[in-house]
Amino acid sequence: MKLTDKIAEIAKPAAEKFGCELWDVEFAREGGQRFLRVFIDKEGGVGIEDCENVSRELDPLLDELDLIEESYTFEVSSAGLERPLKRPSDFEKFIGSKVFISLYRTVAGKKEHTGTLLAYEDGDVTMEISGRQEKFEKKDIARVRLSL
Repeated sequence: MKLTDKIAEIAKPAAEKFGCELWDVEFAREGGQRFLRVFIDKEGGVGIEDCENVSRELDPLLDELDLIEESYTFEVSSAGLERPLKRPSDFEKFIGSKVFISLYRTVAGKKEHTGTLLAYEDGDVTMEISGRQEKFEKKDIARVRLSL
């Protein structure tokens, strides 16, 4: 099991305890430092107090389990208005919403497109862009996120 999946198992009940939903867990290296980020969501939006509560709940659990040997910075934050969509449930939740898609190769003359999310099936994404439907294959998609 991946480290982020293990941490998600621990973080999910901690987030739910405070009326939040676990959105994602990320363990990344930036500028020579490691960061463990837990992203949460909540109906009506996530506030600083929500992040603090989940952080205080999770921090001692992470210390006790000692899953990460190296030094890291731990952060809990909102999934954000332009959150990435990764799981099928993410896409299903936001059908009809405006999304931004970044591709590995050029499709319809561009590598980046913004439009309305119409469908998600087996990793393929269908969007309405300027009045026309465009389907992007899973193999071509680098990332998808909500767009303002």
